[in-house]
Amino acid sequence: MKKSLFIAIVMLVASLTATAQQYKYEVGPSLGMTGYLGEANTGNLFKHPSFTLGGMFRYNHNSRWAFKANLNYANIRGDSEKDDMVYPDEANYSFNSSLIDLGLTAEFNFLNFGRGPLYKKYKPISPYMVAGVGFVFAMCDGQNQASFTIPFGIGVKYKYKDRLNMSFEFTMRKEFSDRIDGLSDLFGIKHSFAKNTDWYSFAVFSVTYEFGKRCIKCNYIE
Repeated sequence: MKKSLFIAIVMLVASLTATAQQYKYEVGPSLGMTGYLGEANTGNLFKHPSFTLGGMFRYNHNSRWAFKANLNYANIRGDSEKDDMVYPDEANYSFNSSLIDLGLTAEFNFLNFGRGPLYKKYKPISPYMVAGVGFVFAMCDGQNQASFTIPFGIGVKYKYKDRLNMSFEFTMRKEFSDRIDGLSDLFGIKHSFAKNTDWYSFAVFSVTYEFGKRCIKCNYIE
């Protein structure tokens, strides 16, 4: 009886230790849909949806804060034919742009995301918000344009297994060149870069794998 109890306690402690093990890094692919707002689409963000694919690397500082780098290839499209905006001479504008998008963002989890001992109140699922800085290189009709961006949005994470996570994230990106669609100042009115009309969005699904064991003795973990 005592031997059986001892074995049960050892197995319980071992399982808790394994479950409490956390990792510092994540890496994985992402796939999703893009949207666009600008001169060729002033209303419905997903009027002319397209696609994005890429990859991401995440550093988990603790169960609440994480920092992420992402690199995506994307396509955005627009057509003003059925837009409510009336352009000079009733002109029609359309475009098809390819984007290389780089982002560096911070994530805040609303819950203690992860798996571990019950007293630490980890949750396998958590909504989060994200914001940061970025850079985009656009190719449209033989013209190239580079610009800084401000990505921000919301998402939700789910820990499918101890080292396998899934997430869905929606972000808007404010772009500062006003030329990722190849269109600018269609009414002949010059304006500052801060008042341009170009925005694009990502709605992406990601799967990531954790690696890089965290030294529990050397790192304070909430």
